[in-house]
Amino acid sequence: MNCTKVRIATYNIHAAVGMDRRFEPARVAAVLHELDADVVGLQEVEHHQVGDLDLLDHLAAQCNYKAIAGPTLLRGDRHYGNALLTRLPVAKLDRVDLTLPGREARGAIDVVLDEANQTRIIVTHLGLRPYERRRQIEHLLEQIESGDTDARLILMGDLNEWLTWGRPLRWLHRWFEATPAPATFPSPLPLVALDRIWVHPRNALLEISAHNTATARRASDHLPLVAELA
Repeated sequence: MNCTKVRIATYNIHAAVGMDRRFEPARVAAVLHELDADVVGLQEVEHHQVGDLDLLDHLAAQCNYKAIAGPTLLRGDRHYGNALLTRLPVAKLDRVDLTLPGREARGAIDVVLDEANQTRIIVTHLGLRPYERRRQIEHLLEQIESGDTDARLILMGDLNEWLTWGRPLRWLHRWFEATPAPATFPSPLPLVALDRIWVHPRNALLEISAHNTATARRASDHLPLVAELA
């Protein structure tokens, strides 16, 4: 980690099933090595066995991270959902249920990292229907405002929101200020900005970009989104 910068990323890994429909955790690990981020929020993490470890623990071990699971679907021994990989100490952890009746289970991981600097990160994966996303963003904004709103705050994940004029994005831009939104989906030819990173205060965000490499284009149907913070 650069002593004056922190690198964060959000990455929907599609359960490590690549564009060739093959389960290849090594490709996801290679992308994580390319990113070399201090903190990575993951979506669509499924409990596949990789040797003696499940997928999340395998990726953490391969890339020298501490893993925090945020499963939203519990299917026997094959849990599925969000996760956080971090090289920074975790001071506080909260798992948030964003599920709406009759819809696929959704959630968020809300952590405070590095207690001395009070950096709060929320990682999420929102629903497919517009009304779901509206309710879920309302819930997340309530979650945000229940904590210390003066601390550095990062919200990131797969928002499934492609309507740039929709209420969820307008509400988020009002709270965080507008943030660049590079296209991340589909990975071979990105057209839509489904993956997002917001930072408060806004001047802490130095740079944001899609990580578009040959390995990333094969490893998942989403490209990672990476940001540099002061």
